[in-house]
Amino acid sequence: MKRTAAFILLAALSLAGLMPAHAQRISPKENARRSQKAAKQQQKFLKKAAKKQRKAMKKYEKQQRKETRKANRQLQKKKR
Repeated sequence: MKRTAAFILLAALSLAGLMPAHAQRISPKENARRSQKAAKQQQKFLKKAAKKQRKAMKKYEKQQRKETRKANRQLQKKKR
């Protein structure tokens, strides 16, 4: 069992070594494409995070308004 696993590993490593060096390098065009894709992903993530933040802020403000109204009502009841 160990011998077959070692043989398979050796075969995989030798096949990886046979790949031409130019196939392993990234062309400038490919590098630019990957860079743009990463930048686009980052922008998407930031936009999503900002939307989540806005939603949380609106929820907090709504809660504050509700608490203020409730406090005002209680004050009105005490004055009567």
